[in-house]
Amino acid sequence: MERSFEFLTEAFDAAREAKAAPVKMWTRGVPVDEPSKRQLLNTASMPFIYKWMAVMPDVHYGKGSTIGSVIPTIGAIIPAAVGVDIGCGMMAVRTSLVASDLPDTLLPLRSALERAVPHGRSVGRGKRDVGAWHNLPKATEEGWMGLEEGFRSIIEKHPKLASANTANHLGTLGTGNHFLEVCLDQEDRVWFMLHSGSRGVGNAIGTYFIERAKADMRRFFINLPDEDLAYFPEGTPNFDDYVEAVEWAQNFAMMNRQVMMSHAIEAARGVIEKPFEAHLEAVNCHHNYVAREHHFGKNVFITRKGAVRAAEGVMGIIPGSMGAKSFIVRGKGNLESFCSCSHGAGRVMSRAEAKRRFTVADHIADTVGVECRKDIDVIDETPKAYKDIDAVMAAQADLVEIVHTLRQIVCVKG
Repeated sequence: MERSFEFLTEAFDAAREAKAAPVKMWTRGVPVDEPSKRQLLNTASMPFIYKWMAVMPDVHYGKGSTIGSVIPTIGAIIPAAVGVDIGCGMMAVRTSLVASDLPDTLLPLRSALERAVPHGRSVGRGKRDVGAWHNLPKATEEGWMGLEEGFRSIIEKHPKLASANTANHLGTLGTGNHFLEVCLDQEDRVWFMLHSGSRGVGNAIGTYFIERAKADMRRFFINLPDEDLAYFPEGTPNFDDYVEAVEWAQNFAMMNRQVMMSHAIEAARGVIEKPFEAHLEAVNCHHNYVAREHHFGKNVFITRKGAVRAAEGVMGIIPGSMGAKSFIVRGKGNLESFCSCSHGAGRVMSRAEAKRRFTVADHIADTVGVECRKDIDVIDETPKAYKDIDAVMAAQADLVEIVHTLRQIVCVKG
């Protein structure tokens, strides 16, 4: 049987001299730029990579390691590979509604969702941050109650983290590529879907421990191909503290999505006249995280930097860009990929390049039929800034099966 992945062979001799681990890439029919390939080889050269790295079809250049990488390690974790948006991921729920149950004009629905879920960011000059709560709603208070003790344990050892945004960001969307959408599936059933992570506190935890890892490398004179590959060896105090903090942040991210979803559904019920049930099908999955897993006879740490767990039968979400399709998928448990799949379409250009290349008119044309922002401030998220989601899905056909195909009709951006 023909294998579904390809080995990264560019600069193979140099990689072999550096004793780099193999890099298996599910990227047939999908472009991968040279900087990303070099970055993959840098990560693969780390001495604690287990077996090989798995690369998803949405792969693109990131900080230290490429986004779209599955990095198995024994005896060490690279904090920058997990990143600063710890636990970032997706949640989707199916409702009992169908398209004909929705109002003819969707702007009131988008407006209700925007009011229900803080999004974006405004700071400085005494402004109240529009992306944070100022009076905590009940669902946020209840969610924070289950997280507060763990956070207290973290800041007892690392008091610099005490000033991070915590409860006031629980149930908020953020900025950038984070979104809240209303979608229709192939049977015109209505879904709510959102994308966010651990918000300000996750950013603070990630940034803090990345700098500590870099300081450790300098202290022990460890040379790296990229300083953002700085790592914590297992058994050290920093390693143990980081694992505690990152697991807590991942739990925060999961709860953040649950609180947002409950507020979004409640808001929608105030606009949609027909009573409806939600959570008929629900998925809540990370795609920036580290987990303890068992692969090929060993207990290992799997860092998925822009990748989703796709063990056999496990449900996941692979979103497209604004105006493109998204997918609810079921994992096939492909061992070669460490049971993983892509986390989305993946960018083909930087945000700055997207703003240079595309106009508001381009964005309007590419988001026809979607009730969303159509202004200059969202050009960096326009559909053409991303890879072709159909090509991405074709490249990973042996990793997941498509269960539902969704199309956006309402999109709220941070």
